[in-house]
Amino acid sequence: MTTTLRLPKRLLVGNPMTTTQLQETLLPKRLALPVYCSDPISSNAYATQEILLVLALGGASAVLFTPWVAVAVVSLLALVTLSYRQTCHAYPDGGGAYAVSRANLGTNASLVAAAALMVDYVMTVAVSIASGVENFVSAFPALAPYSVELCLGFIVLLTVMNLRGVRESGTLFAIPTYGFLVSVFVMLGVGFYNSLMGHTPVAESAGFGFSHTDPTGAALIILLLRAFASGCTSLTGVEAVSNGVPTFRKPKAHNASATLLLMGGLSIAMMLGISVLSTTAQIHIADSLGDLTGVPVDYEQRTVLAQLSAAVFGNNTFGFFAVQGFTTAILVLAANTAFNGFPILASILAADGSCPSS
Repeated sequence: MTTTLRLPKRLLVGNPMTTTQLQETLLPKRLALPVYCSDPISSNAYATQEILLVLALGGASAVLFTPWVAVAVVSLLALVTLSYRQTCHAYPDGGGAYAVSRANLGTNASLVAAAALMVDYVMTVAVSIASGVENFVSAFPALAPYSVELCLGFIVLLTVMNLRGVRESGTLFAIPTYGFLVSVFVMLGVGFYNSLMGHTPVAESAGFGFSHTDPTGAALIILLLRAFASGCTSLTGVEAVSNGVPTFRKPKAHNASATLLLMGGLSIAMMLGISVLSTTAQIHIADSLGDLTGVPVDYEQRTVLAQLSAAVFGNNTFGFFAVQGFTTAILVLAANTAFNGFPILASILAADGSCPSS
């Protein structure tokens, strides 16, 4: 490589590391949580919204089922988390669903699982970045016309950060991840406390109605099942920890399973809290403003988390911007799960002869 290109590469990627230095890159649990769990944790920023968007098709009475749909979703999340904890111990070399299916179901089934995971990693980048920008422009509506440019810029930023290495990126990602956790749990705590004191937060969309009629019978059941499927977006990225067991500090399997359990507990608490509080705050949101009645002409529909933080802390307050800022940051960084999980899975596939080795 020419001297002209060597300096920019060192600035972006850092100095090359020897094999003996690889031990220094292994992750402690406090850094593994933001590196591998930012995706499932951040999914709580839009999982409840996805449920509400579906239930809005059934009118006001259907929206009241939001907490119950959330209970079904977190029950599945708990089951998946416990299953992947077993995978961490049974397959400490990583590989997740690919390793499990290869050992128990054969090559063809394992390749289907691997292909699905690799596509999922790519989609995770697209969905997380787009959702992060959506929350960002909810706080700063003037930037809405530049959403595509913001998405591309965040992807470039993530790429550069990951070229610096997993541990380095983990250190940088820790602040947004823990900031999101603290800000959201503070919001939930304040919201529930105010509700108990008789001052229930009221969302800006509480006065809107729905243009759809209330479904009954089979139509209601189908609607609830569809809402459940949409809410299962909160399960995205749970696989990443079991894929990345080799990058944990020793004892690798124990630390990975402990991180996975912590992630599951945090996600379940956030999902239930946001779902219940958004229902009590009467957040009404729909795919199209035409599905809502009583909407002002100049109304700009904001995300569920934006409406909830505005209802709890007040619009354009420090608490509101803290929630929106950290939500944007963690949703953007949630794409990091793909940046870390994809290479590990690809390397395992290459070792098995199912992917190019170079």
